[in-house]
Amino acid sequence: MQKADTRILVVDDEPDILNLLDFNLKKAGFKVLLAKDGPEAIEIAKDKKPDLIVLDIMLPDMEGTEVLKRLKAVESTRKVPVIMLTAKGEEIDKIVGFELGAEDYITKPFSPRELILRVKAVLKRAADAQGAETIDEKVVNFNELSIDYSRHKVTVKGSDVVLSSTEFKLLTELVDAKGRVLSRDTILDRAWGRDCYVIPRTVDTHVRRLREKLTSAGKYIETVRGVGYRFKGEI
Repeated sequence: MQKADTRILVVDDEPDILNLLDFNLKKAGFKVLLAKDGPEAIEIAKDKKPDLIVLDIMLPDMEGTEVLKRLKAVESTRKVPVIMLTAKGEEIDKIVGFELGAEDYITKPFSPRELILRVKAVLKRAADAQGAETIDEKVVNFNELSIDYSRHKVTVKGSDVVLSSTEFKLLTELVDAKGRVLSRDTILDRAWGRDCYVIPRTVDTHVRRLREKLTSAGKYIETVRGVGYRFKGEI
């Protein structure tokens, strides 16, 4: 269920886009914050703590990818989900956004209805991953890896690993499969949801990033060529 005070920060240098999203997001019941460039977006994000950010990739002075990188580098904003908004259609731009920690992307021109659906889908995934809609108290320990489901906490050798809501969901889906191979399509359905518009290669990008974050525990995520991925080892 959507919170009454859910705040969305929209970052775009085009006044028409800001006005369009401001109107439609408010109509959908969200509170809206607006920024026209990267430095303003970072300042607002740190000060107002939005629940989600819609971030244009093509901004003056500081590109959206740099804004995203800086947001993910700061404790107070690193867990805020980000949807990249871009006029670029090249797949490489989308992959870069995902590698930096974006949850989703949408390409201009877009329909406000589609964007609002994606906003709601990302917010739901974030809430699910943080235990906002579950009382699951399960804690999984496997060698140096520990996963606390209810607290959305992962540690490797006792050190905290900061994961996005999608990365956490991806990891727990693989672990919960108990050694079974999950296809990319299955992972997309379970970790992103059926109402999300991402490509199967997105899974590969997130798995690679997840392995990097898990450091020595990344080896437990095995690629099954031509099929998908599985978590190696008995839990």
